[in-house]
Amino acid sequence: MYLVSACLCGVNCKYNGGNNLNPHFRKLMLEKRLIPVCPELISGLTIPRSPSEITSGTGNDVLDSRACVISKEGIDLNQYFLEGAKKTLELARKADPELIILKSRSPSCGVGQIYDGTFSKTLCPGDGVTAALLKRHGYKVINDEEYLRTIYRTNNN
Repeated sequence: MYLVSACLCGVNCKYNGGNNLNPHFRKLMLEKRLIPVCPELISGLTIPRSPSEITSGTGNDVLDSRACVISKEGIDLNQYFLEGAKKTLELARKADPELIILKSRSPSCGVGQIYDGTFSKTLCPGDGVTAALLKRHGYKVINDEEYLRTIYRTNNN
């Protein structure tokens, strides 16, 4: 069983009301081989909503109160991102997934790279808030792009 960002399964939970549908994840969801989750949605953020990024750090810095998640308008959204991360951790504890696959570059779900907080589409190293919290608790967390590369290599060998 996997825990996967809901937007990858076709759930319209992105900030702009859309999704990041990948047919592979949709198929796994329909086969009940994964549990979709959107930390931003379960935290109470609305759809659509303003885009947000982590300023002056990464998800780990947000967890340690050294950085902030802000909307494009400069509104502090830390409480929502921390709440979404905590609720996702609770779900992971109940589901005990073998792997958690999250949407790359997101301020919640980003694994390895996130946007730098300038809203200029500039990437920097680091994890989103939810990814960082899940990793702190020992879960194996990868981004969707890494997972799909692995699947592609496995199927083509």
